[in-house]
Amino acid sequence: MQQRNQTAAPEVFDTSGFIQRANSLAGSVYEAIFAQLMSLKIAPGARITVDNLVKELNVSQTPIREALGRLEGEGLVIKTHLIGFSAAPQITRRRFDELYQLRLLLEPDSAARAATAMDEGKLASLRAAAGLMGRREGGDERLRYSTFARQDAMFHDKILEIAGNELIRETLNHQHTHFHIFRLMFHSRVTEEALDEHEALLGALEAGDSSAAERAMREHLEHSRDRLLPAFD
Repeated sequence: MQQRNQTAAPEVFDTSGFIQRANSLAGSVYEAIFAQLMSLKIAPGARITVDNLVKELNVSQTPIREALGRLEGEGLVIKTHLIGFSAAPQITRRRFDELYQLRLLLEPDSAARAATAMDEGKLASLRAAAGLMGRREGGDERLRYSTFARQDAMFHDKILEIAGNELIRETLNHQHTHFHIFRLMFHSRVTEEALDEHEALLGALEAGDSSAAERAMREHLEHSRDRLLPAFD
């Protein structure tokens, strides 16, 4: 087999859907399964068969089991004794409402606090997490969607980190909010409109305007909630 250039950036999918042999095979397998969960190719509640993934992704069982264990820790996969792995069930409408109520109580105030604590280093890390640089790139839509789900989680987490309240940050991280919310609906509108809102929020944070940052975060969360409500119709 032809040896790959070790300096090349790792690819997750080729046109067949097989995993490309990269520097971190376990990480690539994780990203591939994560993308299937986010895009609903693996439906909520569906059984996940290790042998089927071995054939589909053209890898051994070891990285697949490692990836499923990691996804179990993130609340996206459930392992049942004597049964095996399955995708976590979809969140209920009540849980959805509760998550957004919690976020609207905590995140706008955190954005305001982050704006007052902003400096060039923190701003650079926020720009990197916001997902704006690759927004117009083509390629596998399923992979783009799952990539943005992760970027959205990182962007919001970075704002919470800069705001400085670790209890709030830990509370929201423990809910795995972003992954469960993005799994409600696979649609490019979810990413494109959210990216516009990230841009507005980033502008308020860059300006150090706490009132504007609080307002931008509140509007972003309200719009996110409204975009995903049709999933329960």
